[in-house]
Amino acid sequence: MKEFFRLLKREFIMFTKNSTLRTVFFVAPLFYATLLGFVYKSGKVEHTPVIVIDRDNTPLSNQLVEMLQDNKGIRALKYIQEPLSIKDEVIKNEAAAVVIIPSKFEAGMLQKKYPELNVYINTGNVLTANFATKALQLTIGTFSAGASIKALQKAGMPATRAATQFEPFKTNYITLFNTTSNYLIFMWPAMLAVVLQQVILLAMAVSFAAEFKGGSFVKEYYGMRKWAFPTMLIKVIPIWVFSILIVGMYYFMHMIFKVPMPQGIFNFIVLTAVFVGSASFLGVFISILIPDALKATQILMVIASPAFIISGFTWPLNAMPAFVQFIANIIPLTPFLQAFKILLIQKGSVELTFPYLKHLSILVLIYAFLGWIALKIKLWLVFRYVKPENPKEEDSFEEIG
Repeated sequence: MKEFFRLLKREFIMFTKNSTLRTVFFVAPLFYATLLGFVYKSGKVEHTPVIVIDRDNTPLSNQLVEMLQDNKGIRALKYIQEPLSIKDEVIKNEAAAVVIIPSKFEAGMLQKKYPELNVYINTGNVLTANFATKALQLTIGTFSAGASIKALQKAGMPATRAATQFEPFKTNYITLFNTTSNYLIFMWPAMLAVVLQQVILLAMAVSFAAEFKGGSFVKEYYGMRKWAFPTMLIKVIPIWVFSILIVGMYYFMHMIFKVPMPQGIFNFIVLTAVFVGSASFLGVFISILIPDALKATQILMVIASPAFIISGFTWPLNAMPAFVQFIANIIPLTPFLQAFKILLIQKGSVELTFPYLKHLSILVLIYAFLGWIALKIKLWLVFRYVKPENPKEEDSFEEIG
């Protein structure tokens, strides 16, 4: 135990003295949390430019333009004269859509000739295109309904009957979870989890690999050569302790950006603890397997980089090929984000997160076991020809065992 605590103390000192690790583990999460918080601070996209080309320029077409201009979700740019190149105008104004009101629009509506209103959506950015489409559908739909009801009223039908004649039944759309479609609530906490996994893997990449390459492992860990799992704990305990500080910092950032906390805070703490454990043991396994710190870092970054994309958080897992689903399910971020979404965004029952907590627990056991096996073999290979400088030292190590 004395040897264990000596090496654990040494690990803490090495971690705090390493400027690269300090920067990666403490500065990077704070920087990304602040940066991403301000990126998504507005919550949702508003005042998206939309080009409106009014070829008719009549009171009715002007009324439609005014309604579009009143919608906060878009910023209607009215054109009386059609530009030479609509595509170039869209690119220049970064417009999400183009609405073309045809000539004789008012006359066609009054004569019930059903004139066609063309809306071109710029899907170069899917997010802004979706927001713009939703806003346009709402405004144009309202205008269309109002015009139809007004026409029926002019024909002598009472207003109440005209409304039911146009709309024989009413549909109520009620949003569940993140009712304001706030992108800050949706994306920001998830990205913080991505950053946490990244820094854990980066820190663990150099844990064993740096010791092997530098030659300090043989000298420092001779007394622990028969104890693979405690040796692993020496490397991961500092990461666990410092991860608590990062999660605590994230908590204060939640208050600064006024993002709600997850439902069932105790369950969230347990979930986060198991997530940190699984990510750290994954890092340990790779660090032992790859004796070069740079290569270990590169491999872990290859694993971590697409983690968010394939996690199923923004794109459903069942829409991905089977081999991609397999890769996603062996990365700790995937089950964590699925459970995190239930607790934070959907405010679901804690019991619904149990399958994902079980998934993470299995990953912890698998990566801890793989790391233990890899370290057992590594210890045997490293120390099989190494003898203690002091003959009595051998007996003392046996007694510790």
